[in-house]
Amino acid sequence: MTTITLDGYADVREAFRLRDLKQALYDEGGVVMADCLLVLHGEDHRSRRRVENRLFRRGTFRHWEREFLHDVVRDTLAPFAADGRADLVELGYRTIMSLTALVAGIDRPTGSAAEADALYRYAKKFSEGATLVHTTRDPEVVRAEVRAALDEFDAAFLQPSLARRRELLARHAAGELSEQDLPRDVLTGLLRHWDELDIDQEILLRECAFYLQAGSHSTADAFTHSADEFFAWVRRDPAAAEKALDDPVRLQRCVHETLRLHPASPVAQRRALAPAVLRNGTEIPQGAFVVLDIAAANRDPRVFERPDAFDPLREVPAGVPRWGHAFGGGMHACIGTELAGGVPEADDGVAVTDGAEQAHEQVLGTVTLMLSALLAAGARPDPERPPRRDPDSSRDHFASYPVVFG
Repeated sequence: MTTITLDGYADVREAFRLRDLKQALYDEGGVVMADCLLVLHGEDHRSRRRVENRLFRRGTFRHWEREFLHDVVRDTLAPFAADGRADLVELGYRTIMSLTALVAGIDRPTGSAAEADALYRYAKKFSEGATLVHTTRDPEVVRAEVRAALDEFDAAFLQPSLARRRELLARHAAGELSEQDLPRDVLTGLLRHWDELDIDQEILLRECAFYLQAGSHSTADAFTHSADEFFAWVRRDPAAAEKALDDPVRLQRCVHETLRLHPASPVAQRRALAPAVLRNGTEIPQGAFVVLDIAAANRDPRVFERPDAFDPLREVPAGVPRWGHAFGGGMHACIGTELAGGVPEADDGVAVTDGAEQAHEQVLGTVTLMLSALLAAGARPDPERPPRRDPDSSRDHFASYPVVFG
C-alpha cells in the first residue's frame, strides 16, 4: 500500500479540500466513531452536516458565551481556587462538560457533582476509544472498556434525554410548544431528521458520545497547553505576558498560538478514492494512504517566521489562520471551531477563518474564557508537583498538570 506524507502548509491545505480523499484517521476507533459525522463521506456526510450545522451558528455561540459560559467557568473554578490548588486536566474537563452535554443534548436533571463526575469519566473513555490509533495499550482491552462505558452512558444519560426530547417534539407537532421551546442540540436535530438521515439507535448513541468526547477532550487539552505556554511566556517575557492579562484579544492570540503549536490531532489521515495530483506535482494514486502532518505544517517556516517559537504577537500572512491547520479544513473542518477558538479580531472589520472572510463579530471562545478566569485567580504551576505527560498515548497530551492559586 502506498503511503504519502504531506507536511507543507500549502500542500496540507490543498489536500484537505480534495473531495476524493476520505477520512481514515479513526478507522481503529470505530467502537465509538463508526458512522459519526467526522468519518462520513460524500452525500451521507453532506446530509448529516447540513442538519448539525444549524446548531453551530455564530449567533448561538455568542448567546452561549454571554449567557452561559462565564457562569460555568466561574462556578467550576471557584471550589478549586478556594482550596488553593487544582489539576488543569481535571479542571478543564469539568469546566467544559456542561457545555458539551448541552451541545450533544445530554440532560443533567440534578446538575449534581456526581453527574458531572460520571460524564467526565465517560468522555475520557470515549476519547481513548476515538484515538485508538495512538494508544500504547492493548487495543482490544480499550475497545472492551469503551463498549462497557457506552452501555452505561446509554442507560444513565442518553435514554432519559431521548425520551424527554421525543415528548417535546410530540407536543410541538400537536401545537402545544413553539419552535423556541425546543432544545437546540444535536440529539434533537437528529430526531427531527431521523428518516432523512437513515440512522439507528447505535449510530445515535455513537454520535452523541462523539460530541461529548470531541468537545471536552480537545478543549480541555487546549486549555492545559495554553496555560503551560502562558506560564513559560511569563518566565521569558513578564512585561509582554502581563499585558495580556487585561487584554482579551491578546489572550485569545495566546490560545490561537498554542493551538498552532499543539494541535489536538497532530496528523490527519485520508484514503484516496481516486487518483489526484497536487499543484506541486505530487501524484496520489487511487487507494493510497495519505498522511497530513498538521503538526509539521503548522511549523512551516515558509509561512510562520520562527515557527517553533510561542509568539502570540506574531504577524501571519493574509488568509492564514493564527491556529494554522489545528481545526482541519475542507469538508471535515471542525464544526466547533468558533465555539472553542472564538472569532479573532480583524483590523479591517472582517474575521478571516480558513481563508474565508466573514462579517466580524467578536467571540472570544471557550478556551480563552477558561484561561482568563484561571489567570485572574492567580494560578501558577505547583512547585512541588511537576506536570506529567500521558503515558498511554503518543499524542502531545498532559496526564496531569498541578497548579496552585494566590
